[in-house]
Amino acid sequence: MTQKVMMIKVRRVKTENINQELQWVGNSLGLFGLRDKDSSCFRVFITLVKKARRNEALTSDNIAEHLKLSRGTVVHHLTKLMETGIVVHEKEGYILREATLQSLVKDIRRDVEVMLEELDLVAKEIDERMG
Repeated sequence: MTQKVMMIKVRRVKTENINQELQWVGNSLGLFGLRDKDSSCFRVFITLVKKARRNEALTSDNIAEHLKLSRGTVVHHLTKLMETGIVVHEKEGYILREATLQSLVKDIRRDVEVMLEELDLVAKEIDERMG
């Protein structure tokens, strides 16, 4: 399994606006690109975050209809979110891999720690072989 983990240091401006906070979380995780002019990936992400609390999976058609986006656009963003390991596909549809954002961040932290441990081990082995 390949998983892409991206972290971007984004200056956080404290706000009471939950959408801006969600935008900051997504930007920090490298989820939203500059090409996403209509914030469609952000909107897909928010939809999944809301449904995750109730453990509700959504199909790409459900999301497309709810957000008034094409199914192709939704599938494109879902694929990107699955590549990051944030979204999983179940037989009922797509869902965040955890029910809360805090649990999701904890999972990502564990994933990164495992990846770094393996990188450290391989780097050590290479250094030893190179003398």
